[in-house]
Amino acid sequence: MRLSTKGMTAAAALLWGGGILFVGLLNLAMPAYGTNFLQMISSVYPWFHASRSFGDVVVGTIDALIDGAAAGFLFAWLYNSFRGPAAQS
Repeated sequence: MRLSTKGMTAAAALLWGGGILFVGLLNLAMPAYGTNFLQMISSVYPWFHASRSFGDVVVGTIDALIDGAAAGFLFAWLYNSFRGPAAQS
């Protein structure tokens, strides 16, 4: 079975972007929640800063959507490349 590159790209982007959005919003509501995680993410994404502002949550979510999409596409492409031609059932 081959993976859909479009489906995997969308799923990974939504999962990773949604995760960053969720943690960022919870951090705005409860300042102690996810602080270390957001500081780690801010070291990976150059435009995201863990400064507890809504704008930074949006920027982090956009960065994560792009990153997740790239990772999902790459994973599906590599999987399909190593899988070879579609096998007959």
